Formats: sequence, C-alpha cells, structure tokens
Amino acid sequence: MNHEIMTIDEVAEYLRVSERTVYDWAQKGQLPCGKLGTTWRFKRSDIEAWVDQQLGTPPLPLFEGEGLLSRIMSPNRVVFLEDCGKENALKTLCAALATSPLVQKEDELSDAIFKREELMSTGIGFGIGVPHARLSSVSDVVMSLGIARVPIADYTSLDDVPVQVVCMVAAGSTQHPEYIRTLSVLSSRLKGETVRKALISAPDAMAALTLFTAEMV
Repeated sequence: MNHEIMTIDEVAEYLRVSERTVYDWAQKGQLPCGKLGTTWRFKRSDIEAWVDQQLGTPPLPLFEGEGLLSRIMSPNRVVFLEDCGKENALKTLCAALATSPLVQKEDELSDAIFKREELMSTGIGFGIGVPHARLSSVSDVVMSLGIARVPIADYTSLDDVPVQVVCMVAAGSTQHPEYIRTLSVLSSRLKGETVRKALISAPDAMAALTLFTAEMV
C-alpha cells in the first residue's frame, strides 16, 4: 500500500539511495519535507514531483543560485522578532511577506503556513526555521526574513537548538523547481555559523539584508 506520508526508509527505497543520503538531503533542504514530532516525514506527491524535476530539468548554475536571494528579498521584509513565541513570529512574517505585490491573499498564506506547521515543524536545525508554502495566489517566489536576538523557545527543531533565524518562503503552486532550488540556496547560505551569528547581531534591516544576500564564497 502506498502511503501519502512517507518515512525516511520508504523514501530511500523509492529513490534507490541510502537512508543516510535521504537524511542529509532533508537536513540541507534539498528534499521537500518537514518534521512530525522528532522525525522527518515526506509527502509522496512532493517527492514524485521532485524526482520529475530532477530528471527533467538541468541543475541551477551556481551564479544563478547566488543571485536568487537578492531577487526574492527586500528591506521591508526583514523583521526583528522581539520577545515573541512561534505563533506571533509566523504571523509577523506572513504580514511582512504580504507587503509584496506577488502575494495576493495574506489570509490564505497564513492558513497554509500554519497548517504545514501543524503537520511537522519547519525547524531544520542550527537555529534555523524555514516555513514555506506554494499557493495559486502567489505569482512568484518571494521571501521574508525574521531575526530573533532571543531564541524562540517553542519553535521545535531537528537538533533541539532554539530557532533564531526564520526564512519564510512562498511560491506559486506550479513553481516546484524554483521552490526546491530556493530552499537549497537558503540551506547553503545559512549553514555557516559565522553568517548566522552575524545576522542575529545585525544593527538594522538593511545591514541584515546586505549580509544575507552577499555572494557566497
């Protein structure tokens, strides 16, 4: 019986790779997935779409990946999250994301974000949260960035490290390749502790944006 929600071993068998490979791809944001309790879970439809994209679309050149963050961000969507829990943090970032003309319905975005969090937390580890959704009311990939100088205690994460950097991503319902690439670029950008610490200590939104969108070296 094919289940809609898959485990790591089921995905590994489906992709014909090792469970460790699936785990690594999930942790790096290279597979569409999320946390349910303390374990990774995957939607079969998302994995099938990811496979179609990987087999049918050439890989994204490095320079395009580096320029992506500048294209999907703006200073007014960088928010410092002061003394708030996960719910208020997500609401604040939804409101910031809705200032973009690419997002037509804030209530629909908020509903999708919170429903995904109910299924599994988007805390991917290393103090990073990546709430995300694909919607027909979003016309292109767009992002808001939340920075919490004080860790968000109730934002659960894979490694139990409290979340302090939250990247909220929205994309169109048919933009699966762009969506996956964006999550991959975010993972690469934030994997270094130096970048994360610099973001948390940034004096203002413009400084944070400049740091966040700087070319990766």
